[in-house]
Amino acid sequence: MSVQTKKLDKSQLELTITVAPDQYAKHMEKAGERISGRLAVKGFRKGHVPYDMVKKEVGEMAILQEALEGIVQETYVNAIQDEKLDVIGMPQIQVEKVAPGNDVVYKATVALLPKVTLADTKKIKVKKDEAKVSKEQVQETIDGLRGMHAVEVEKDGAAEGTDKMILDMDMLLDNVPVEGGQAKDYQVYLGEDHYIPGFNDNVKGMKKGEEKEFTLDFPEGHYQKMLAGKTVQFKVKAKQIMSRELPAMDAEFAKKLGQDSVEKLEELINNNLLEQAKQKVNQKAEIDLLDAMIEKSTFEELPDVLVNSERQKIFYELKRDLEKNGITIEQYLQDIKKKEDELFEGFTQQATKRAQAALLSRQVAVEQNIEIDDKDIDAEIELMKGAYAHNKEAQDNLKRPEVRDSIATMLQNKKVMEYLKAQVFGEPADASGDAK
Repeated sequence: MSVQTKKLDKSQLELTITVAPDQYAKHMEKAGERISGRLAVKGFRKGHVPYDMVKKEVGEMAILQEALEGIVQETYVNAIQDEKLDVIGMPQIQVEKVAPGNDVVYKATVALLPKVTLADTKKIKVKKDEAKVSKEQVQETIDGLRGMHAVEVEKDGAAEGTDKMILDMDMLLDNVPVEGGQAKDYQVYLGEDHYIPGFNDNVKGMKKGEEKEFTLDFPEGHYQKMLAGKTVQFKVKAKQIMSRELPAMDAEFAKKLGQDSVEKLEELINNNLLEQAKQKVNQKAEIDLLDAMIEKSTFEELPDVLVNSERQKIFYELKRDLEKNGITIEQYLQDIKKKEDELFEGFTQQATKRAQAALLSRQVAVEQNIEIDDKDIDAEIELMKGAYAHNKEAQDNLKRPEVRDSIATMLQNKKVMEYLKAQVFGEPADASGDAK
């Protein structure tokens, strides 16, 4: 077998592979056996027709065509190994020459893992914020807890303060009802932030039986993708207004929540909020660090197969999020007035960055000898089994090789991030691999 290589753009390589007849003879014999199992030849049982008889019945070209897939599969793998190539995705195969007794020649166009030159971590400057909790945040949480234990009494006056409202609501886009945007007996707490900014301000002051129409601009990053950045019309009717009497913030209330005193309750809430703040600060620091590393590192041109793979993942993530909110991808595309291919094209920048992040993480792991042991994967799977104790489908999925590979990648990425944080922020990692 001989292999000739030719570099193409976008980190691709064209291999011209030539296989001599004596090198593919075994595949011809196996192909003859398979065809024998399908032949009805007088005097022979199916599967026991001699090779020469099979050749006489169907012709040697038919046997070669039957053998071709096996020939390509074996020799392609051998060529990749001989050339020491790091390929991704499936190759594009084009058969150039195929004739009995002659060399088989085919071309395989492969995508190579782009080379990455990592930035010097000593030159990466990323600011990590300090996790803080204000008195106002603690008080807001306490008020929320008090609200959960409020005594509600119906009133005739206008909705105000911390009142609760029962509404019928319709949402429309360009006078067309939004899918899933209708709600009966919808509860609104004026003392709490609404998931739609500005909603509470518009319904405040309404009285029982009153109807009102207004519009609101949804934020660009709103979790309801089909409404993000859109101006939405609202039609609401106030069916009931409830005043809410909150319990006193005293020792009795603290004891209801399992604490000995108001001070203990406030301390617990402060600690919980501080832990959440630390997680948010850490997440932001990791994102900023990864962005800085990507910006300062250099990447060979990414092959289409790599970017397309990430675009596909983004598409399915969007589809899953929409379905959780009862929206089909078809409805979403209709609402944003785009076709599926246009949506895919819009994912290119995000997909490219995700592909670069994966390549960067892989390169750090290679250079720093960061590896994941089977015991690490087994331990993670055991944790997941506990989380899905009553979900047989999820338990079965954990046994699949590709899921195990995905877990290994996730754990490796985590260790890579801990290494980068140690280099840039000076955070030592503990024995579990988590930064302190």
